[in-house]
Amino acid sequence: MSIKTLYLDCFSGISGDMFLGLLIDLGLEASQLEDELKKLQLPGWQLHVDREQRHGVEGCRVQVSCEEQDHHRHWSDIDCLLEKSSLNSKIKERARRIFLRLGEAEAKVHGIPLEQVHFHEVGAIDAIIDLCGAAIGLELLEIERIVCSPLPLSRGLSRCAHGALPLPAPAVLELLQGAPINDSGTDKELVTPSGAAIAREADFFGAIPPMQIKTIGYGVGGWQLEDRPNLLRGIIGIGNATTLQSDRVVVLESHIDDGNPEWLGALIEDLMAAGALDAACSPLQMKKNRPATLLTVVTTESLIEKLSHLILTGSSASGVRYYPADRFKLERKECEVETEFGLAAVKLFYDDGHLLRIAPEFETCRRLAKTSGQPLPEIYRLVEDCARRNLLKK
Repeated sequence: MSIKTLYLDCFSGISGDMFLGLLIDLGLEASQLEDELKKLQLPGWQLHVDREQRHGVEGCRVQVSCEEQDHHRHWSDIDCLLEKSSLNSKIKERARRIFLRLGEAEAKVHGIPLEQVHFHEVGAIDAIIDLCGAAIGLELLEIERIVCSPLPLSRGLSRCAHGALPLPAPAVLELLQGAPINDSGTDKELVTPSGAAIAREADFFGAIPPMQIKTIGYGVGGWQLEDRPNLLRGIIGIGNATTLQSDRVVVLESHIDDGNPEWLGALIEDLMAAGALDAACSPLQMKKNRPATLLTVVTTESLIEKLSHLILTGSSASGVRYYPADRFKLERKECEVETEFGLAAVKLFYDDGHLLRIAPEFETCRRLAKTSGQPLPEIYRLVEDCARRNLLKK
């Protein structure tokens, strides 16, 4: 089954107005966008759509002019505005989700409840138009999947309603937790809070997926940069749909050429007990034809330092490499089943809601084998049969 995919190539960052310009350049009718935006019942704004170039590449520049002076709004005000609008349910749901994501980030940064979040720049009419326009455009262009490239973050200070804030803006960092980033090498704010909130709509971050290119567009930003064109490139293509779940993990690696095998066995157990998703050793041939071991650990971003410390103190490793990796995975559920020899834990693996396989847990099967006197393979078969019977009853 094919799926309509939008790939966001954020070589020069992403902002709300750049994204809106990109959607129009990809084929969204400006008049249709304006008609939908009027459903917000938010007066006093006008959309300006122009063609501009950055470094010789032409794209669409969208700017919103408004009469409003005082643009401070609480998150709850904007959420109520969206809820009461006559936008269709899918657009309304996405727009509210984007603002909720922004509100939660701001609440964490300022240490206040969500209901007390007071938007400044993001509460202005132009920002509301940008973000609601993003939700509208994605729906009207019938985008089914969004993939986003790693995001270039800036350094330095930025002036806002709160005064001077470090770049990247604190809310941007909160929004991008778990997403791949890199250093842009510039002091210009390339990724704004509204841009980061839109980027989080991506189904996953990474390289451009396999697909047949249909449309290419460019959203133009307001900066005139020397080192890159201030453009957001988008590619719409048709690719294969997948029912698999996906997420982002971190892989830790170390080459160990003088490791005690007993230490490595204990280290694997310690890493798993400390929260690693997986850990394994494989043989290597290193310098001077010396046999060695490659230690590979799969984990989450929050455990990088903890598990690296375990590797460096629990083995003869002198260094640990780490890098992010995207992965596909099956939906997994854990449960217990009753057997004639006692309770046993099992894992159930699903694809698109269909049960693919049942995996009895080794430790409980080994315990049942010891207490019952039955061979371990027989216990495995018994547990799997019991699990299937229980599932058929439901």
